[in-house]
Amino acid sequence: MATTLRPSQVRVHLARQRWRLRLVWAGLSVSALGLAVRLVYLQGVQAEWFRERAAAQQKALIRQPSPRRTVVDSQGTVLALDQPVYELYAHPRLFKQPIPQIARALAPILEQPVAALTQELQRAPSGIILARGLLPGVAHQVKQLHLDGLELVGGFARVYPQQWVGAELVGYVNREHRGQAGVELSQEALLRQPQIPALLQRDGRGHYQSTTVPTSWLLDDPRQLRLTLDVRLQRGAQEALRQSLQKFQAQRGAVIVLRVKDGAIRALVLEPGYDPNEFYRFPLERFKNWAVTDLYEPGSTFKPVNVAIALESQRVRPNQVFYDEGRIFVGGWPIQNFNFDQAGAGGSLSVSEILEQSSNVGMVHMMAQLPRRDYYQALRRLGLGDELTTDLPFTSPTSLKSEMEFVNYPVEAATAAFGQGLALTPLKLAQLYAAIGNGGWLVSPHAVAGLWHPQTKELTPLHQPPRVRVFSQATCDAVIPMLERVVERGTGKPARIPGYRLGGKTGTAQKAGVGGYRSGKITSFVALFPVPRPEYVVLAVADEPQAGNAFGSTVTAPVVKAVIERLITLDGLPPSRKK
Repeated sequence: MATTLRPSQVRVHLARQRWRLRLVWAGLSVSALGLAVRLVYLQGVQAEWFRERAAAQQKALIRQPSPRRTVVDSQGTVLALDQPVYELYAHPRLFKQPIPQIARALAPILEQPVAALTQELQRAPSGIILARGLLPGVAHQVKQLHLDGLELVGGFARVYPQQWVGAELVGYVNREHRGQAGVELSQEALLRQPQIPALLQRDGRGHYQSTTVPTSWLLDDPRQLRLTLDVRLQRGAQEALRQSLQKFQAQRGAVIVLRVKDGAIRALVLEPGYDPNEFYRFPLERFKNWAVTDLYEPGSTFKPVNVAIALESQRVRPNQVFYDEGRIFVGGWPIQNFNFDQAGAGGSLSVSEILEQSSNVGMVHMMAQLPRRDYYQALRRLGLGDELTTDLPFTSPTSLKSEMEFVNYPVEAATAAFGQGLALTPLKLAQLYAAIGNGGWLVSPHAVAGLWHPQTKELTPLHQPPRVRVFSQATCDAVIPMLERVVERGTGKPARIPGYRLGGKTGTAQKAGVGGYRSGKITSFVALFPVPRPEYVVLAVADEPQAGNAFGSTVTAPVVKAVIERLITLDGLPPSRKK
C-alpha cells in the first residue's frame, strides 16, 4: 500500500535535494577553479621547465669526432690531413630481409664475397662491424640500399700523401686517432681540435630522425700546422743517403739540414724509414727518431767544437803550433793517431793543420792548455750533460763524465779532446756546428714553424727558447776558415763543389759498448755552407758501414755534397766569391 508524504515531509525532502545540488555544484566549481589555476600554473609558470624536459627527452647532444689539423711543409705541400670515413655496423635483429639477400646487396659495394658476408652477418644479433675506413662515396652507396639494420658511423682517417718522405718528422696516429711519433705526438695539443657538438632529434620510439650541427658551434679555424721541413730537399737527401747505405751495406743512416740562424730543421732523413699510412706493417724501432734519441761518440767531428772552446778561452791562438808525436801516453793510457802505424809522428802542426790531418795527439796537446775544470765547464755551457731543447719527442740528454772524474783523471779530458768519452745525438752535434756558423749563438733545433692560415697567408709562430751566446764572433771567424781548409786540402775533399766554398769535418768513430769499444764504427761528415757566412749545417751519419774503405770521407762526405747541390738548386744560390 503506497505511503503518502505529508506536505511538510515533501518540503524537507526538496530542501535536502537542493543542498545536495548546491554541494555538488560547489564541488564542481572548486574543482574547475583548481584545474584552471593548475592549468595557468603549468602553462605559465612551469611552461619553460616542461619545454626543457621535453627537449631533453626528444633531443640528444653528442660530440662528433673532429678532424686534426692539416700538416704542411714550408712550401705548403700537404704532409698529413684528415679525410671523412665511415664504419659500417650491422644489426641482424633489425633486418626485414633475409640475411643472404642483404649479403648479396652489400657484396659488390664492400668488395667482399657473398658467402663471407653471410657468415659474418650470422655471427651475432647486433653490433657486427662489416667495414672500416669507407670513403664517403662508398658509404653513400650503402645508404642508397635503404636497408634496415645497417648503421654508418662517421669519423676521420689520417692520410699521409708523401708516404715515406718526411715520416721521421711528421710521425703517425694510431687507430684512436692519437699521435704516436714525430710532431703528431709532440704537437698533439695543437693538432687535435675541439670536438663538434651535434644535436640529434628522436621520435616517439626513441629513434634518431635527423642530425643538425648549429652553425654557431662549427669550427672556424682553417689554420694548418706548418713545418720548417722542405719536402723537395728531404726527398733529395733521402735518395742520396739510401744510395750510400746500399753501397757500403750500412745498418742505418741519417741526414740533418739545419738553418744556422734559428735552428729550423729543413730536412731530417732516417734510413730505413716507414710509411705512416701503413705503420702497422713496420717494426717498432722504425718509429724512433734516433737522430734525436740515440747517443754516440762523435769522434773527429767534435774536434772543431774543441778548437772553438780552446780559442774562446784565449789560452790557444789560431796560429799556435803543437808537436804531434803520433803516439803518447796519458795517465798510463796510450793515445795515437788513426794512421800512426803507417805515418808515424806528425811533427809540428798549426791548429788548422791539426784539423786538416785530424790529429788526435795534436788535439790532446791543444786542449791540455786549458785547466781541466775550465774545459769541463766550457763543455757544460754548450749543453753537454743536458737534454736538448727541441719540439721533437723523446729527446735524450747528452752524456758527459762527472766533473770529479773529468778533473781528477787526465785521460778523460784527453779522450774528450778528440771526441771520445762523451756522447751526444746527431741533432745536438748539428746544433753545436750551427753555433760556429752563426757567430756563436746556441739556437734550439725545431721542426714546427707555426700555425699557417692558407687564406690570409699569415703565420703565427710558436714560441722558441731564447738563443744563448757560447762563442764570440772572433772565435767563429777563426774556426770557419779552418773547416774550409779541411775540405780543400784535408779529409773532406770528396765534399768539394766546383765554384762553391764550404767547410766541414769528417769523422770515423768507434762504437762504445759495455766494458769497452765494439768492432763496429760510425762514419760521419758535418759541413757549414756557404763559407764565409754559413746559412746551413748539413750532417750525414752512417752506422756500421761494412766495406773496407768505409770512412767519413768515403761514406758520408759524398752524401753531404749531394744534399748541398740540391740546396744550391732549390735556393738558387750563386757561386761563391773567390778568396
